[in-house]
Amino acid sequence: MMKRTNAPLAGVRIADFTIHAAGPYCTHLLSQLGAECIKIESRTRPDAFRKPHAVYGRMQAATFDQVSANKLSVRLNLKQAEAVALAKRLVAVSDVATESFRAGVMNRLGLGFEALREVKSDIVLLSLSSCGQSGPDSHFAGYAPLFGAWGGLGWMSGYSDGPPVEMRHVMDHSAGLHAAVATVAAMHQRRRTGLAQHVDLAAREVASAMIGDALVQASAGMTPVRPGNADLGMAPHGVYRTAKPDRWLTLAVRNDDEWGKLLQVLCRECSDVRFATAQGRLKHREDLDRLVSYWLATCDADAMAGRMQEAGLCAHVSWNMQDIASDPHLLARQALVEVRSPDIPPRLAVGAPGRFGGTDDVGIRRLTPTLGQDEDYVFGELLGLSSAQRSDLEAREIIY
Repeated sequence: MMKRTNAPLAGVRIADFTIHAAGPYCTHLLSQLGAECIKIESRTRPDAFRKPHAVYGRMQAATFDQVSANKLSVRLNLKQAEAVALAKRLVAVSDVATESFRAGVMNRLGLGFEALREVKSDIVLLSLSSCGQSGPDSHFAGYAPLFGAWGGLGWMSGYSDGPPVEMRHVMDHSAGLHAAVATVAAMHQRRRTGLAQHVDLAAREVASAMIGDALVQASAGMTPVRPGNADLGMAPHGVYRTAKPDRWLTLAVRNDDEWGKLLQVLCRECSDVRFATAQGRLKHREDLDRLVSYWLATCDADAMAGRMQEAGLCAHVSWNMQDIASDPHLLARQALVEVRSPDIPPRLAVGAPGRFGGTDDVGIRRLTPTLGQDEDYVFGELLGLSSAQRSDLEAREIIY
């Protein structure tokens, strides 16, 4: 069994009932910080992202790998009362329980907050759902694009002359990140007060939390528009095509001094008085973008980005995944780590972004578990079930 004694969340155990992406990403982050995360599924209702698909040389879903590394796996058929009882026993020896079902599902399973508090008086329960545990819309289900659409973030993403942009993984991960922070806050509160806590997080409200400036504009009687790559205070500001196909340069010019530096780097003169001041460049940003696009169209993106950075400009190539995977800086910082398993070749995975002095226990330490892989430890060591008891429960499809 993997022990991570020096990690920040070492000693924290999570009974993880979450599914799909947003909830599992929350517990994935906590597991990278050292929490022991026990994922609860069943053969009849496995996580929807456990889909057979040839990825990285094995029949496993990439999305599931992305949010399930480090975790332990057990099977419990929660439609059976005895399985629910075992789930409660697991919660009783855990610090946190997490779920991402529709509001009311955990109560119907017999695993709602009050039921869990009876077996663990100071339990922290995180409930991450589409619309929250209360309110007229609490019964609605949803997934990432709906969170962004419902929360207004989709409307504010895209170009002003085009449709809203569907928000996908960024919404799941944003909701999961908020959930992880809320869970850690609830654990801190529990340490101060000794009391249980039910954290109720709505993914659509996470999206709405990201559009504060647009809401301010709307409340002032203005009509917010999709900005594309534009910025309210900078021009030029965007992503520009360069000489190589699909090699884009991201550029932001903050003031008149930087505009002058840009002209020097590009070896250009600009006699158009409309672009002489920041106010003028903002007012005529569309014409300015066309001009900058023309200038950059014949440039090498990487070389030009380097020259701009040396001049003190905010510029970088919009990196693709191969750029990320081969970046010496990320590899040196172990932002990308090599993970190994007996049945697949070594491959890179995204490591924990945070660094903690005095420990190297943070990050990914093992690959995605197979369904039920850790039942010897969980059911045997933690819950004390004998081999005969487990065999009986498996035969009756309680552990299934």
